[in-house]
Order: sequence, then C-alpha cells, then structure tokens
Amino acid sequence: MTRVTTGAHTEPADFTDAVQSLHAAAVRPEIEVGSIRPPQRLAPYSYALGVEVAPPDPDDPALVPTDSSGSAFGRLVLLYDPAGQEAWNGTFRLVAFVQAEVEADLATDPLLPEVAWEWLTEALGVPTGSTESLPPLGSDVPSVLALGGTVTATTSVRYGDIAGPPRAHQLELRASWTAGSSALTGHLEAFCEVLASAAGLPPAGVASLGRPAPQ
Repeated sequence: MTRVTTGAHTEPADFTDAVQSLHAAAVRPEIEVGSIRPPQRLAPYSYALGVEVAPPDPDDPALVPTDSSGSAFGRLVLLYDPAGQEAWNGTFRLVAFVQAEVEADLATDPLLPEVAWEWLTEALGVPTGSTESLPPLGSDVPSVLALGGTVTATTSVRYGDIAGPPRAHQLELRASWTAGSSALTGHLEAFCEVLASAAGLPPAGVASLGRPAPQ
C-alpha cells in the first residue's frame, strides 16, 4: 500500500503514529482499502484512504449485497494540525465521504437519511442526539468529538443514448469528526462498517490491512 502525505520532509511522531494506526485496522474481505492523494491546504499534514466494496463474485451468492443494486465507495481523510483548530476542538480531524447505489424502495424511504446517519453514529459509538463519544480508557470504541455531517438521497433518470439503468438511486453521506487521540484504528473500522451497511453487505469475517509500504 503506497503512502501519500503532504510531502513534508519531517512528519511529527503523532501524525506518523496516527497513519500507522489506520493500517492496523481489520476490515471485511469484500472491502478494499488503498492510499490516495490527500487534499492540500486543509491542514499542515494530511493522509487519505480510498475505500470501496469489491464487485461480488456472481458464483458466490453469499457475497452478493442484499440491499444494494450497484457499487459503494468512499474516502476517509485524516487532517492533522499540531496547533489545533478551534472548530475541531482537537488536533486530528477525520473527513468521511460515502456513496452507494441503493434499491428504489430504500431510496424513496423518508427515513433513509436518519437510518444512514445512525449507521455512522452507532459505528462510532456516539449516543443518539450527541456529537461526541468519550469511552473509557482501553475501550475499542473510538473517541469522537464535534461530529457533524449530511446525508443525501438522490434519483438520476437517464434519457437518450446513454448506458446504464433508466433510473439510478444513490445515497451520499458526508461527515467529519475530531479524534480524541492518534489511535485511529477504530475510526477506520467504523467507517468501513458504514460502507458495508450502505452497500447492503451481509455479516462476514474480516481481514487485516497490513502496514503501509515505506516511502
């Protein structure tokens, strides 16, 4: 896995530890994770992962999503500012994006945004109606502060000579939150849980990501 950061010659130990902790995450075998180029100028140091659900094996019905008609993918961006930022209430900020194609009956459900947001809050261990989770020391639940975001459900209609189904329904979730420490393993695992839920994947085992390749 190629590591891509801001290109700084010397990276703070806290930032390096945070990146390494991401690569200690265990994710489902159907989910593929890889380093991508992070956004610039949002923070002194940044790191980004592209995450997607691999195409199912048509010969293995156990791997076919139960509630999704198409692909699901996302990005998880780590921002680090040693001086902190007032809006973050900390030094580590995670920015998440998920997009998934969903079935028509799910897309038209007025409760879909609430359900999708609950996927995130439950995965992060954030109580309903709260924006933070401060679990006891030693807990596997991520420490989360200042959680916020949006959920959007859209329908696209194709006309004329264009490939694809006549109608496509998509779910988009955008969120960001502050991590209470540089231990980010649980944050990536929670993000992958959300992606799996959006893709309608059935329960499955996990596989280790492994460490990033040296620069």
